Amino acid sequence: MSSSSAFKYGTIVSSRYFTNRESESKHLNTNFRNGIHTIIISPRRWGKSSLVEKVLGDLGKQEKNVKIVRLDLFSVKNELEFLEKFAKEVIKASSPKLDHWIAYTKEFLQSVVPSINLGVDPNNDFKLSFHLPDIEKKPDEILNLPEVIAQKKNIRFVICIDEFQNIAEFDNGAHMEKKLRALWQHHKKATYCLYGSKRHMMNEIFNNPSKPFYRFGDLIPLGKIKTEDWVKYIIERYKATGKHISPDIAALIPRWMSNHSWYVQQLANFTWQLSPERSEYHHVLTALEDVINSNVPFFQKIAEELSPTQLNLLKAIAAGEKSLNSKETMSQYSVGTSAMVTKNKKLLIEKDLIDQTPDGFEFLDPAFRLWFLKQYFNRDYESVISLTSESS
Repeated sequence: MSSSSAFKYGTIVSSRYFTNRESESKHLNTNFRNGIHTIIISPRRWGKSSLVEKVLGDLGKQEKNVKIVRLDLFSVKNELEFLEKFAKEVIKASSPKLDHWIAYTKEFLQSVVPSINLGVDPNNDFKLSFHLPDIEKKPDEILNLPEVIAQKKNIRFVICIDEFQNIAEFDNGAHMEKKLRALWQHHKKATYCLYGSKRHMMNEIFNNPSKPFYRFGDLIPLGKIKTEDWVKYIIERYKATGKHISPDIAALIPRWMSNHSWYVQQLANFTWQLSPERSEYHHVLTALEDVINSNVPFFQKIAEELSPTQLNLLKAIAAGEKSLNSKETMSQYSVGTSAMVTKNKKLLIEKDLIDQTPDGFEFLDPAFRLWFLKQYFNRDYESVISLTSESS
């Protein structure tokens, strides 16, 4: 029996831990190979980064002339940091050799000459720093860098930028969006894949006709992995580690977690750890409690940051109310006026706590929903999951 974990969550997964996404993988791979810019939009922790990484791995094996640039803007707070990171990663991706990095920096960055800093390990500590006044005058040279290098060296770039929505929060975010779109739309040898964890902001950037990035590229809305695909994956991972789980028990895991990728992996892992050789119903139920308990501080923080009317509106949604603006609902749950309900619905969507569906509103985080029902409706998990099973 293998002692390694059968499932992974909380990090980018690939190889044997990657689940399904065959159509999305093929779609994204085709876009990359054909130079089609792509935007991926989905709620947090649905597997965007893992999908991109999986496709990049495949692309690297298929297209030796393609250079891959990976940027994560999570901690990038301003235009200068973005441009420094962008230039550094493009130059590093263009060649594996340090002397080439230095040569390319001097050759292709002439108007905005950077300072080059090398650490103890140059392969990891290579850093570019720019003088802010130079950047403010000539950002185009940096933003066009991948296209210029690609044309000169007869290569192609695929540039994947995670947490792209953070650009909108720069002091001059609107101006930067216009600049990026104006330059990148003319690139022929640089293909961009843009995605992020704040779905409402990504939708605003790419789906609002008044925004510069409207119709910039092919938009892929990432959906949930189907229950049957999760069941197949869970059974295979159990088998690979010398344990067993029946299809019926395996199906409980995605069903209780509403097919949410991160939580399915977490619940499957907790269940696998609790099971000596074979997983049964009580293992999954105990694992569910462990999953929720491990997230309680996070859930409590979410609830504490909500206003009373927002919290009450969540109660109405958790209770299955469909007409949130009706007099009966507003009176029963003390959610304020109709205008207040409309405002709070918008705010809860922007916080990525709820989503609007054809049937009404639902919690985006299934574990938070279960905790919320137990906390505010005094429901035990077994009664709550029975309702989840009936509605799925």
